[in-house]
Amino acid sequence: MTVRLIPYLVMNGNAREAIQFYESALGATVVFQQKFTDMPQHPDYSLPEEAKERIAHASLKVGDSELMFSDTFPGQPHHSGNQVTICISSDSKEQSQKLYEALREGGQVHMPLQETHFSPAYAIVTDKFGVTFQINTEGKQ
Repeated sequence: MTVRLIPYLVMNGNAREAIQFYESALGATVVFQQKFTDMPQHPDYSLPEEAKERIAHASLKVGDSELMFSDTFPGQPHHSGNQVTICISSDSKEQSQKLYEALREGGQVHMPLQETHFSPAYAIVTDKFGVTFQINTEGKQ
């Protein structure tokens, strides 16, 4: 079993600019980058024009560490203080389930643990101390 903690920076429409900045300032390398328009679209909801070029998810390598990014979806609130979350990355759905159950106790679930197009088990939870975690299970299981 492998578990990693990864800082996840949520930007307000300027993730692309931040990524370019960290490439220059930190010598980061873009490992993955996907715009909202590149994601599978929900048939009942059209993608607003202002969302299409925003970053849905990006991953940068900085030395031996990793930084993840996304932009908020248009209309989502963005406040200073909530733009950094911690992504807990696990290689086991069972481990992700345990982490999810522990962190949600006394906290708030923003997205229940579920399969997504990018993860076999993914969730977003703010724990009882106000720290927001994204729980991501790597690979296909």
